[in-house]
Amino acid sequence: EAKEGGADAIKFQTYRAKSLASKHSPAYWDTTQEPTPSQYHLFSKYDKFWLKEFESLKIRCDENDLEFLSTPFDTESARFLNDLMPVYKVSSSDITNKPFIENICEYGKPLLLSTGASNRDEVDDALSWIDPMGVEVALMHCVLNYPTQDENANLNMIRGLKAIYPTRTIGYSDHTQGLVIPTAAVALGATIIEKHFTLDRRLPGPDHAVAAEPHELTALVAEIRRLEHMLGTGTVDPGSLQEEIRKEIRRT
Repeated sequence: EAKEGGADAIKFQTYRAKSLASKHSPAYWDTTQEPTPSQYHLFSKYDKFWLKEFESLKIRCDENDLEFLSTPFDTESARFLNDLMPVYKVSSSDITNKPFIENICEYGKPLLLSTGASNRDEVDDALSWIDPMGVEVALMHCVLNYPTQDENANLNMIRGLKAIYPTRTIGYSDHTQGLVIPTAAVALGATIIEKHFTLDRRLPGPDHAVAAEPHELTALVAEIRRLEHMLGTGTVDPGSLQEEIRKEIRRT
């Protein structure tokens, strides 16, 4: 479904509840959509996928010419995922986790680094750990509200990141509902878009409410591709298409 929708890659998450959250960790999601009050208990429901299952997903992705990715949340999963994917994703929750970031950098692969709930000092710190390892990194603007309301999306942070880090690739990891905001992110300069994806928003779990269904993913990719053609060069130049009209419309 993701491939038919036009996705270049599909990303999963690899974790064990016991190594990710304490037993009394509070919910950060909309409890009207997902009533489980503890991160630990929610993650325990969904942490049964491990090496064998991710190898099967990797094979399925290869069969569909779709890049396989998964965000690791511990060193064990980071180790076995190294054999399955070309890029690592570092969650916003781990942007201050220096030992884990350095461990991932040892694999020498590019990073997608989410900046959700981070200030500039924290982003700079993370980059100071990554850059000495010689690893390429893209910064992903992200707002850690599930769902993120339109007025809280702060899309101009994409411009801010581009201004502060002009040599970095800037992307956007979306938690809003609908398709307008991730499309607008591209107009502001994001060159990587991450959008939650589900086969059916009625399925149980906290993330379906902010996810695109298959027909919406198809529409999102189509609009982004259309927008890419619209953006042009950014230079102050009428271009060859307007040359004749210049002659016809200008006063002599």
